[in-house]
Amino acid sequence: MILPELNQLPVSELKSALTTCCGSSAWVGEMAKLFPVESRESLFEQTEIIWYACSENDWREAFTHHPKIGDIQSLREKFATTNEWASGEQAGVSTASHEVLEKLAEGNRLYEEKFGYIFIVCATGKSAVDMLAILESRLPNSPEEEILIAMQEQLKITKIRLEKLLNE
Repeated sequence: MILPELNQLPVSELKSALTTCCGSSAWVGEMAKLFPVESRESLFEQTEIIWYACSENDWREAFTHHPKIGDIQSLREKFATTNEWASGEQAGVSTASHEVLEKLAEGNRLYEEKFGYIFIVCATGKSAVDMLAILESRLPNSPEEEILIAMQEQLKITKIRLEKLLNE
């Protein structure tokens, strides 16, 4: 879909399209108010401005729209609307060894136990080993540090998905 097509969508369809990029209802609602948007540059600039204005609860809501890294079954079942994108983003996991997948599962469990939300990382272009190393390096963070890192990772994912939406 190109920007003029996105600009022409009825509000409900626009919100649905934006939700495939980011699961924060606050972000989607504020973004939808901007349309029609004059340029891609303006769209991406506003994406960032609105995301930074969101609350921690809004960020956490967005995180719930992602499967856990390495959880292929979850990709298939719960996230059918973004399955193709998420599968591509997590392509590095598809060739991971059983040992690495087990470590990712355990790291995900520890992370969620400590921080209260799933491990969020922009997985595009990263191998399972890379993501495991990132996960392990972030586990010692304080909750205050980690929410800001996770928020930044979500923004990267949102921008990548917005690009994909505009290139369909």
